[in-house]
Amino acid sequence: MKHLLALDLKARAMHAISLDGGDVRTLITGLDAYPDGVAVDQARGHVYWTSMGTPDIRPTPGTEPVFFHRTGMLERADLDGGNRTVIVPPGAFTTGKQLTADFATGHLYWCDREGMQVLTCDLAGGELHPLVVTGEGSEDAVQSRNWPVGICVDLDRRHLYWTQKGAPKAGEGRIFRAPLDLPTGTSPAARTDIEVLWHDLPEPIDLELSGDGNLLWTDRGAEPAGNTLNRASVDPVPGPVTILSSGYREAIGVVAVDESRFYVSDLGGSIRLVDLDDGLDTVLARPGGALTGLALADL
Repeated sequence: MKHLLALDLKARAMHAISLDGGDVRTLITGLDAYPDGVAVDQARGHVYWTSMGTPDIRPTPGTEPVFFHRTGMLERADLDGGNRTVIVPPGAFTTGKQLTADFATGHLYWCDREGMQVLTCDLAGGELHPLVVTGEGSEDAVQSRNWPVGICVDLDRRHLYWTQKGAPKAGEGRIFRAPLDLPTGTSPAARTDIEVLWHDLPEPIDLELSGDGNLLWTDRGAEPAGNTLNRASVDPVPGPVTILSSGYREAIGVVAVDESRFYVSDLGGSIRLVDLDDGLDTVLARPGGALTGLALADL
């Protein structure tokens, strides 16, 4: 049976929610390091997730934690929640954000926010290296314009997409594209093949490809363009942005079931179903207190 897997910052857990909202249960507990991105390897029966790590200063209500030390990590478990394993331990990168994968070739991809990198490794955590470096040094690290957050990959066209959200509610958000394969001899910090597809967005977060040549993203910025689910074509050229749904409480995760049905999580603790064909835009479930990443799994 298909379920959504949702990471919950407040409960420090991973929940499983059926697509009709009727079955809600907790799959994994004890996620104490601010879990954020999640991806499912259905063929091997595994779920992977990133964690942001230990914040430098514990956030107060209404503020967002920041992470400037290498305490992020990447973990894996079986789809029943068992055999939990750390595959990239703390010390290798700074802040793990949205996670995606090419399971056919055995590669994971994720954004390292305060580390200012787009990273990849194999399914065992080996061959860890950056594909993009958006800044270097402590002065760059405190500039939120340099922070990559959301990521997706187009395996057919070999494209990599990522967001850099900018400061909260500042209208500095951008979405980028580059070839997925780093050219031999090219430095990730000095790539000349990066395109800026959109700029001056409120605060774009997670990404998802939908259909043939469409990109979806959540935005947790200021209304009316923020706290939305958005869609735009990226092939053959970037098109105008359409708001599909609005009124979220800090929209974060997004999953596309097909070209018209989407699920969105927010830090308010809700998962919404947006079905364009049926005209639905409704809260499916409230499984937790502060939800981040979403993924589909057959449990």
